[in-house]
Amino acid sequence: MAIDETLLRMAETNATGFLRLYRWAPSCLSFGRHEPALRRYRRDEIAARKLDVVRRPTGGRAVWHDAELTYAVAAPSDTFGALSATHLAIHQTVADAVASLGVRASLAPARPTTPVDAGACFATAAGGEVTVNGHKVVGSAQVRTRSAFLQHGSIMLDGDQRIVSDVATGQSPSSPAPSLRELVGRPVAFDEMAERVVGAARAWGGEWSWIARGDPIVERAAALADSYRSERWTWCR
Repeated sequence: MAIDETLLRMAETNATGFLRLYRWAPSCLSFGRHEPALRRYRRDEIAARKLDVVRRPTGGRAVWHDAELTYAVAAPSDTFGALSATHLAIHQTVADAVASLGVRASLAPARPTTPVDAGACFATAAGGEVTVNGHKVVGSAQVRTRSAFLQHGSIMLDGDQRIVSDVATGQSPSSPAPSLRELVGRPVAFDEMAERVVGAARAWGGEWSWIARGDPIVERAAALADSYRSERWTWCR
């Protein structure tokens, strides 16, 4: 999260765009920036299960990061347009990447906004989010500043989000959303999905360069890391 916030700050100051693809080790439960975690989730149960937990700088609802690919896009605000246009542009790119696996990926139709206290991110698809056969396969959220934006998304490769409802307060069990493995009919490896996302994103144009290990971006992010490790931030609401 500290690295992604650093990319947002660099997009603000340098007018540079970034696409970052990564996975979590160990697995982690993340809350949306404004999600009422103290009311929604059982902190004692999370501790008993020894789950890592963090609060994202972006909005949205809780996500269990395990067998998935997380993307982060940070860029100047006018790269794709207004908030809704940015969501749709990035979602369409991710949908194209998912469709290249041989399934019919589409964007969910417009519908009323789902409140942040409505449960797990993958429980329902908001308008414009990526679905396969009506099932949400990518959860996304965004934060915008005056001059830049950061959008996060989780592409569920395998497993399910059941653990989110397991640690929620007073939430009825629901049928888990199918993963890409189930929908495609074979395992989808992280590296394969990453290559497909990068391939689809090249349609954005511009010059691309890789961020290598030891890049100064990581050093800059270290200054923000303690704030994301802080329980005061994670359980701020």
